[in-house]
Amino acid sequence: MPHRPKFRALALSLALTGCAAGSAWAGTVTVITSFPKELTQAYKAAFEKANPGIKIEILNKNTVQGIAYVRELPAGQRPDVFWASAPDAFEVLAGQKLLDNIADLANKAAPAKVGNYPINNPQGLYLGQALAGYGLMWNTRYMAAHKLPAPRQWADLAKPVYFGHVAVSSPSRSGTTHLTVETMLQGEGWDKGWTQLLQIAGNCAAITERSFGVPDGVNNGQFGIGLVIDFFGLAGKYSGFPVEFTYPDVTAVVPANIALVTGSKNPAEAKKFISYTVSLEGQQLLYDPKISRLPILPPAAMGGKAPQGYPDPFEIAKRAKVQFDSDLSESRYNVVSAMFDQTITFRIKELQAATQAIHATEAALAKKPNAKAAALLKDARAAAFTPVADAKKAADKEFLAVFAASKKDAAVNKRVTGLEDHWNSSARANYERARTLAEQALALTR
Repeated sequence: MPHRPKFRALALSLALTGCAAGSAWAGTVTVITSFPKELTQAYKAAFEKANPGIKIEILNKNTVQGIAYVRELPAGQRPDVFWASAPDAFEVLAGQKLLDNIADLANKAAPAKVGNYPINNPQGLYLGQALAGYGLMWNTRYMAAHKLPAPRQWADLAKPVYFGHVAVSSPSRSGTTHLTVETMLQGEGWDKGWTQLLQIAGNCAAITERSFGVPDGVNNGQFGIGLVIDFFGLAGKYSGFPVEFTYPDVTAVVPANIALVTGSKNPAEAKKFISYTVSLEGQQLLYDPKISRLPILPPAAMGGKAPQGYPDPFEIAKRAKVQFDSDLSESRYNVVSAMFDQTITFRIKELQAATQAIHATEAALAKKPNAKAAALLKDARAAAFTPVADAKKAADKEFLAVFAASKKDAAVNKRVTGLEDHWNSSARANYERARTLAEQALALTR
């Protein structure tokens, strides 16, 4: 066996060469995310600098598109990392066996919970990477120019004074908006929550195509007020725009998450990226003014890097009135999105017209009371602001299962389309009836 030592030396030499060259062989980590470029580029640049042989490729898709993209690709061709704000989206992926266990990558310095909500998935299928709450941002110059008071609660946005000054995006196009809407529904209850949503939507100037459209519009003064996830408002404020942000009482603090996709191309390198995002260095990047997110680590563990007056998510969670239920959100995810689109997004002009007529009649009745007009106005409000599917329907498991099933099934697609068409036509008829009733009531006050 005279050549064995030489063979071992050669093998060791090759191994060392491989380690030194490192990642010439390390590959590319593909990250699918709904997060804005300001955030993803900061993490890409910092991670690639620390790991020069690994490249990060960002695929930007909204959360709903991202889930579909992962689900439709075969094992071995899927992206490596899924990174988004919506915990219910991760529950969807976990339920379809599309996430690998990464419990060993968790930062041990992170608390187990924020409020009563686990920061990391108890089964280890995804990790909290940042924390987020939901609230209101407004442009201070816009508000002063229009003599508008600063809103503090969701319910404030239903007031007549805010008509035409509010913006929101659709939950079907934005995971963060879906969380905001679901937080309101869980905080107020299904029926009251939808009534409030319809009233707020009636005051909206626009339903934007992407969630970014709301903070961008508030930052530049196109809109006065936006319903947003907190980092949009905080990023605007700390980047120097004339905006403020507040958390209503009915809010929740939940993690934005990161996960390793089952059947991905480069899981070993992807684990390094995930580990980096939850490390102290990765958490400190969240304080970048253009990012302005809340870390999963308590302020005391952040190395004194927190900006002056920066929100403490653990304190916000203590006073938040909503203990977010991601299982409930997941179970009705598609129903909420479909109802919002059919009754708000696609019928916004009719809803705006009904809301404006109701506001005008309310103002007239305040000056000149009239019992018959008041009765008509009550009917108008009921027509405009009653959801097309009530709480009992929303809790019907068979009904929810229809929307959870694949639309590739022709029978499922036909049934869902039929329900959506019914909601759309009902909303149009309801809003037209509401406007007519309000106008009849208004005529009685003259």
